[in-house]
Amino acid sequence: MVLFWATSWVLLLKTAKNNLYSYELFHGRAILPGRVFYDKIMYMTEKKQIIVMMGGPGVGKGTFSDMLMARRPFKHVEAGALLRAMPADSEIGKLISAGDLVPDNLVCDLMVAQITDDDIIMDGFPRTIGQAKWLVKNYANKYDVQILFLNTDDETLVRRIQKRVRTGSHRADDAAMKTICHRLENFHKTTMPAVDWLRTAPGITFSEIDAAGDVNDNFADITSALGM
Repeated sequence: MVLFWATSWVLLLKTAKNNLYSYELFHGRAILPGRVFYDKIMYMTEKKQIIVMMGGPGVGKGTFSDMLMARRPFKHVEAGALLRAMPADSEIGKLISAGDLVPDNLVCDLMVAQITDDDIIMDGFPRTIGQAKWLVKNYANKYDVQILFLNTDDETLVRRIQKRVRTGSHRADDAAMKTICHRLENFHKTTMPAVDWLRTAPGITFSEIDAAGDVNDNFADITSALGM
C-alpha cells in the first residue's frame, strides 16, 4: 500500500512536471517555484546508487572509481583498503598478507558501517557468493545497485600489477609473484562464481565491461553502461 502510494505520487509529479514545462513553453514564461518543488521532491524519492566494481586483481577498479568520482560526488568504499588497514598481526592482517580471502562475516561486518545514505562506489566487494547474496538481500530494495564486472585475461592482470609495483606500490599482496598467482587463483575459484550469480540476481543491474584495452575507452564503456 505504501509502495503504491509513493509510486502514484511520483507519477503524479512527473505528469505535473510535463504539464508545467509545456505551459512554460507555450506561454513563454517560467514558473520557477513549481519546478524547484518538483526537483526537490524527486530528489527525495529517488534511490541512492551503489556502483559495484568487480574484477580480478589489477584490473583497474581503483582507477575507474577515481575517474567516476571526478565526474560526480560518490562515497568510495574500498573493501581492500579497509581490510589492509587492519593490524598486520591480526587475523585479517595475516590472511591479507598471505593473499587469502577473509571470511564473509568479518567482511560484511566491516561493510555495514560504510553503507550510508550516499551515492556509493564499492571497490572490491562483494568477492564471494555469500557476500553477493548479503548485498542483494539487504540493499537491492533500498539502493539502485549497479554491478560493473571489469573483465580481462590473467596475463593482462599480472602485467598491470607488476607495473603498479614499478611505479611505487607498497601493497604487501603485490610484492611476490607467488602471492599474485594465489590471488588470481582465489579470484577464479571464489569471486567468479559470485560474478556469475550476480548476472541474473533480482533487483539489480549487471554490466560486463571489456577492460583489456585503453583506459579511456574502458571508461567510456563504463559511463555508457551507467547512463552517465
